[in-house]
Amino acid sequence: MMRSMPRPHGFSYERFGDGRVAITHQGRPAGTLRGARAEKFLAEVGAGDGQLVMARWTGAYKHGNERAAKNHPRNG
Repeated sequence: MMRSMPRPHGFSYERFGDGRVAITHQGRPAGTLRGARAEKFLAEVGAGDGQLVMARWTGAYKHGNERAAKNHPRNG
């Protein structure tokens, strides 16, 4: 039986006048984006699940295969 991964939560972002975007997770800094990367991030956040997008952009994204890899015979 496969379990679904918990949905990311606790992310927020703030836009600054100079074009920067600061992402926080539970009030702690998680990343800062500038220029074209910030624009692309804002477009993705506006078009999809903001929490999932922010988790992916900050590297706090689980793919769902970590447990399977940990239990694989070659990793034991």
